[in-house]
Formats: sequence, structure tokens, C-alpha cells
Amino acid sequence: MRKLILFAAFAALLAARATFAQQSSGNASIDPEHIYLKEPVKNPVTSVMEPVKGSNIPVQIIYVETADGLYAPIGLRKPPGNGPFPIILFAHMNGGMGVRWIREWTQNGSWTQEQFLKAGYAVAWMRYRAEVNNSYGTRLVEKQREGRQLFNRGPLEYEDAISIIKYVKTLPFVDPDRVGYVGLSHGGEMLMKITSEYDGLRAGIASEPASGEFLARKSPPRKPGEAAPPETFPVNTEEMQKKSTEEVLTQIDMSVAMERIASIKTPIRVQGRDRDHNQAIFRANYELLRQAGKQVEWRSYDHDEHGFIFVRRNKDGAYAPDPIQFQVVKDSIEYFDGFMKKK
Repeated sequence: MRKLILFAAFAALLAARATFAQQSSGNASIDPEHIYLKEPVKNPVTSVMEPVKGSNIPVQIIYVETADGLYAPIGLRKPPGNGPFPIILFAHMNGGMGVRWIREWTQNGSWTQEQFLKAGYAVAWMRYRAEVNNSYGTRLVEKQREGRQLFNRGPLEYEDAISIIKYVKTLPFVDPDRVGYVGLSHGGEMLMKITSEYDGLRAGIASEPASGEFLARKSPPRKPGEAAPPETFPVNTEEMQKKSTEEVLTQIDMSVAMERIASIKTPIRVQGRDRDHNQAIFRANYELLRQAGKQVEWRSYDHDEHGFIFVRRNKDGAYAPDPIQFQVVKDSIEYFDGFMKKK
């Protein structure tokens, strides 16, 4: 009797699966193995428009679907008019913190973006999932289980950025052939990861890129009692920079680094900071791209602050960029103009 019941249950399961298989022809469901729909359910974009203090250009907070169906927020602004505009996506260091981060930086750290807006670019702050340390290396592979996604690992932050790039290309006021990227620190390393796997950016700037993981650097452990170096050295001459870069290059697994670099097609500018404690890795990043024959440029600036390209309001609530910050933003806009402005 028990065998008969099990057999009947199994037969019912097969019949149900056969019904779904028959329905799959013309099934408009996103989940066709489990539900049948004649017409697709609408999937509207969720967005919120908010004013930006001191500006007549508001920010549109949009939730962008990522590879695994979860959402990453962006804060998008565009010049007046219908476009289509070139757009620059901005990545500030490592991720996390969500929409609140976008609101804080849009209201209090958007001077740099304001200059791009004046130059005719749409802009967007990106928030992506938090960095997972020492997780990079295995390519993301998607398969299916019971009609749904099955990944070989969890998506990483740079893959959220790729989803965002693909999304902004669909916007009616954006020229999909003129999408650029500015990444600071870990955001700069993300540019290397993105462009090694995806060729959808017109050009990118890696500002102070902390690319040790991408370049497969194995730095020697710190000696017991040895203090961490200051973020900004009091002095770092050209000769000192050259020597430290040569040392860093000996710590890189060249076979891994050059294999990753080989697939990059995007033009990239690497921007260093003369007295940064990671200046050697910034320069090594540039040198290896150059050795691989990539379209790459190098610029370096002497500034006291890591992240100086992004100008924040001071304690009085005002933007007060110094001459070097004016220069790096001017140079960055001119770099993108060379690729993005229609002749």
C-alpha cells in the first residue's frame, strides 16, 4: 500500500512538471518552472527625486537590480535638457552603507560632480555591496537549479558596478556609448576588475587605486612591533617612489597580474598622490598596464589628503577646494572630454 501511495505521488509530480513544461511555451513569467502567466507583471523602476542644497539640479535615487536580483542604489543627476548626455559613474572607496551614504555625499560631497554637470555630463554616485577581503579571483558563473539562479560564489561589489553601468545605458537621456567611471582607492581597483571582465566603459580614471588584490601582490608581513606607515609621508621624492615601486613589483605574481590585465580594452588614466603610503602600488598599476600595451596615462599630484579628488563641505558648510583639487578635477574632465565629447 505504501509503495502504491509513493508511486501515485511521484506520478502526480511528473504530471505537474509536464503541465509546466507545456505551459512554458508563451509563458510570460520570470519564474516559468513554478508559475504561469499570459502577460508579464510590470516591473517599474523605483526612484525618489530629492532637491540638492545649493543646486537647481535634483538627485534621483534609483534602485538598480544586480546580478542576483537584489538592488544597489545610485544617486543620479543630469544637466538640463533631454540629452543624450555622456555620464560619469563615481565609486568612492569600498562599499556598503546604502542610500543614506548617497544622501550624505550628494548633499555634502558633490562639488566634483557639480563641475562635471557644468561640463555637460550626467553623474551618479554608486553604492555597491561591501568589500569582501581577499575574495577576488574566481569568475562568477551562473547556472540554474529548479529554474532559478545558482552561482558558484556570491556576487562581489565590482559586479554590482557592472550591473549599474548596464542599467544607465538604458536611460533615454544617456548616450550608451559614452559611459565613464571615476573610482577612488578601492573604487579605483574596482575599475581594473570591471574592465578585465567587461568592455562597456568608454574610459575610466583610477584615482589612488589600491590594486594590490587585483595585481596579486603578496606583501611581506609587518615585523613585530613595526608601526604601520602614515597615510601621508612628510617626504616622498621621485627617487624614493621609484625604489618603492621596484620593490612592490617584486611582490606581485606577474603571471596572474598580467593575465588579468591582458583582457582590458578600456582607456584608463591612473592618478597617484605623491606622498601617499600606497603610491608604489598606484605606480605599479600604471607600469604593468603600460607594459601590456594598454591605452593608459599617468598623473600624480602632491596633496595632503587621500581622496582629494572628491571635495567635501568644510565645517562651515561651504565647498572650498584648494588649487590642487581644482586642477585634478579640471584635468579629469579634460581627459573624459577627449573620449566623450562629440566632434
